[in-house]
Amino acid sequence: MKSTAYLPLLGRILIGLPFLMSGIGKIAAYGATTAYIASVGLPMAPVGWAVAILVEVGGGLCLLAGFRAQPVALCLSGFTLIAAICFHHNFGDQNQMIHFLKDVMIAGGLLQIAHFGAGRLSLDSRR
Repeated sequence: MKSTAYLPLLGRILIGLPFLMSGIGKIAAYGATTAYIASVGLPMAPVGWAVAILVEVGGGLCLLAGFRAQPVALCLSGFTLIAAICFHHNFGDQNQMIHFLKDVMIAGGLLQIAHFGAGRLSLDSRR
């Protein structure tokens, strides 16, 4: 096996682990998270909280395992772009711009996974 065979696994870990950690963090911070969701004018903050946890924890775990990585990566890419637009749209604030661009870059990496797949070291490759 070529040494580059490990790169898709490493890429999935580097993208999937922050999603998993963010989702777990939201579980422990219901009040703060729902308040933040509501502060940007989004309706039904508790539903948004639950959806974010499901997408981030579920998607993060799927990416780490390489399970259904292509549709999961496409879903996470859309989720990340929507989050960037909803939460990081104040480009006059340099911190917001950095977060927006970070989200755009993550979405780009996820689109690579959506196109090329999870790689050889994944549950998807066993099917």
